[in-house]
Amino acid sequence: MRLLVKISYHGGNFMGFQIQHHERTVQYEFERILKRMHQSFVRIHPSSRTDKGVHAIEQYFHFDTHLNIAPDRWLYAFNSALPKDISVQSVEQISDTFHCRYDCVGKKYRYKVYIDENKHVFEHDTKVQLRKPVKIQPMKEAAKHFVGTHDFTSFCSQKTEVQNKVRTIYQSEVIETNDGFEFVVTGSGFLYNMVRVMVAYLILVGEGKRSGDEIHTLLEERDRKKVPHTAPAQGLYLEKIYLHENELTEEFGELIQIHKKNNRENV
Repeated sequence: MRLLVKISYHGGNFMGFQIQHHERTVQYEFERILKRMHQSFVRIHPSSRTDKGVHAIEQYFHFDTHLNIAPDRWLYAFNSALPKDISVQSVEQISDTFHCRYDCVGKKYRYKVYIDENKHVFEHDTKVQLRKPVKIQPMKEAAKHFVGTHDFTSFCSQKTEVQNKVRTIYQSEVIETNDGFEFVVTGSGFLYNMVRVMVAYLILVGEGKRSGDEIHTLLEERDRKKVPHTAPAQGLYLEKIYLHENELTEEFGELIQIHKKNNRENV
């Protein structure tokens, strides 16, 4: 049977999600448990592959098993064997045709920043520090320019391997907090380092070094060299995985219909 597992983890001491030779990863921690239980290798398939230092509030993976173990017992088995920086939230049986990666219809990320001349020692690996104040309102206005369907070549790593860099963004907003700000972005999918590059640009806008009005031009130019900075990993959280279309529709229904209409008109 195929099982769907919802997890969360603190990414500070991981080299990312994906398995790496001789490195500690989230995938390794689960596959070592499964190998011990099955007495053979079992591959897990995640909805997303976070980078070194990136955290996850909600992440999913699925795997296939021949063991006759109830989902609640799988939950207990995982949490009993996992390290303290990973937690399994739920386990459920799903259709054999369901695939965590290919059936994922959207993702939400949150990036956290605090502003202080002094380092917050208890937040050094969960938020990013800015030493000088930034102007939040221009950042809020700039973030709106990312909403819609665009080619994000200018806002992703040059190491991005996928050819199609067109993604649809349903939500892109900067939220002021007591100690700084957070950037929340939801979309159909994201490219390698895309959110961190977007954040780095918004910070430059807040510092008065770039303009939000440039974003449309930068998207059209599709030139990563025009946006050379990438924000640090430790402020980034994978906050939500949308596995069903109705989840996205409930939250962003009107925007989804507008983008579908615009796409049809542009064909």
